[in-house]
Amino acid sequence: MFAGQLAKLKGCRVWEVQETDEKVNLLKDELNFDDAFNYNKETDFDVALSKYFPDGIDVYFENVGGEMLEAVLNHVNKRARIPLCGMISQYNQVWTERQGIRNLLNMVGKDVKMEGFMIGSHIHHFGDFAEDIEGYIREGKLVSKFKMNNGIESFLPSLVSLFSSSNVGKVIIEVNK
Repeated sequence: MFAGQLAKLKGCRVWEVQETDEKVNLLKDELNFDDAFNYNKETDFDVALSKYFPDGIDVYFENVGGEMLEAVLNHVNKRARIPLCGMISQYNQVWTERQGIRNLLNMVGKDVKMEGFMIGSHIHHFGDFAEDIEGYIREGKLVSKFKMNNGIESFLPSLVSLFSSSNVGKVIIEVNK
């Protein structure tokens, strides 16, 4: 949600894929995203992307992987950029059973750049980033959604909620001394 909000602040048209109607409504109604859809209700991602992006995709922030990434590669524009943050749909798969992407050749003809990143590689920008984020929060331009759980005993259910679509936003565990 933060990546999309930051993109909106920079003037981008932002659309997001989520796994529940509650999250789709939050994005559209509260966070003013241009659009969103529930991937559990769509039967064909290629059709959905054609509907939501008739002019193609310029930037896709990848954190889903699998079928969604493959469908996106059918809809990218020339010189599109795809930062790779994660591929949650593949995390619990044995590496030999993970879904491969069959249409990587689409990247060649359209001169698409796809690059993975880890926060540690950009830590030298953290001070400026933190200053920007503080300003956006103070000005009410950035909204944080979270669920607060109490006690160390909530650790396992909190962790499971990250991979089961039952949380909205960040999950925080408060542990008292």
